[in-house]
Amino acid sequence: MAEKRDYYEILEVNKNASETEIKKAYRKLAIKYHPDKNPGDKAAEDKFKELTEAYSVLSDAQKRAAYDQYGHAGVESQGGGYGGGAGFEDIFGDIFGDIFGGGGGQRGRGGHQRGQRGDDLRYNLKVTFDEAAFGTETKLQIPRQESCGTCSGSGAKKGTSAKTCNTCRGSGQVRFQQGFFTMARPCNECRGTGKIIESPCSDCRGTGRVRATHTLSLKIPAGVETGSRLKLSGEGESGVQGGPPGDLYVVIEVKSHAIFERHGQNVICEVPISFPQATLGCEIEVPTLDGKVRMKVPAGTQSGKTLKLTGKGFPSLQGYGRGDQLVVLRVETPTKLTARQRELLEEFSREGGESLCPSEKSFFDKVKKMFD
Repeated sequence: MAEKRDYYEILEVNKNASETEIKKAYRKLAIKYHPDKNPGDKAAEDKFKELTEAYSVLSDAQKRAAYDQYGHAGVESQGGGYGGGAGFEDIFGDIFGDIFGGGGGQRGRGGHQRGQRGDDLRYNLKVTFDEAAFGTETKLQIPRQESCGTCSGSGAKKGTSAKTCNTCRGSGQVRFQQGFFTMARPCNECRGTGKIIESPCSDCRGTGRVRATHTLSLKIPAGVETGSRLKLSGEGESGVQGGPPGDLYVVIEVKSHAIFERHGQNVICEVPISFPQATLGCEIEVPTLDGKVRMKVPAGTQSGKTLKLTGKGFPSLQGYGRGDQLVVLRVETPTKLTARQRELLEEFSREGGESLCPSEKSFFDKVKKMFD
């Protein structure tokens, strides 16, 4: 009889390897030597069996301790290899269930079918600029799949109940041989549910769910912006066969404003002022998210100058502080003048030594001086 190799050597790990490192090593090597990837290769099949036996021991704390102290003799006294404790199918399913197949739906202890989680839903919600700034509460009408009230989600006609599937015996899976080990797939008879409904509910037609419109209240926090996503746990579609409901995601779109423009937490607003106001300075009334406020315009203000109103912007979603409002001043040029207004402007121009109609020659003289 050939002498057995060291289990740590087989898995290519050291004796101090953690449980995670051992599992990772087994997964890597088992994929490499899996019979499906090496059809007809007896050496690969033997290697795969050897890997699985090593993992069945080193992944079990009690067996590993016995192996570390007494070697193979210590393990054989407990039933040895993967013949005792967790079976080969349990080991293989734990590591490779997501790669080489698995049943339809989630399973609890003992392989019994658990309910399937309901789907998540998305709802696009438009809010006004002011609602985004200060928050609001609104009601949503959500069309979704809900548990059937007539049959309480069982799918069976009132007064009847679903029966255990004879094909899979309620496990939701049927097993079949592939090479030297057993695989499992969802049962076609019960579609992986483990139950057969002989008398389906007339309202849900055996599905256990019906289409309905659900009304719920939603609080929009102050400071949201376009693209903000609010999660409402458990408000998605109901689960199947007693599974948990999905979640509802509300995606925000903020409508544009006639006056304000948002940049992060700051709000920008353009305010027109006249030439005399810009020249002489004044106090003007400016709109803000909180209402109108008075603001001083300094004398000699140029068009495009930006003044700041501290704390008049959007609040932070995290709940601390507000941004600012930036007021951009635009000096307006009058398009219609009375005779007196024109006379005064001409006088103003002469007092400043300016010519209202500079000659072409004088203009090019100024340009020439720039490059001299």
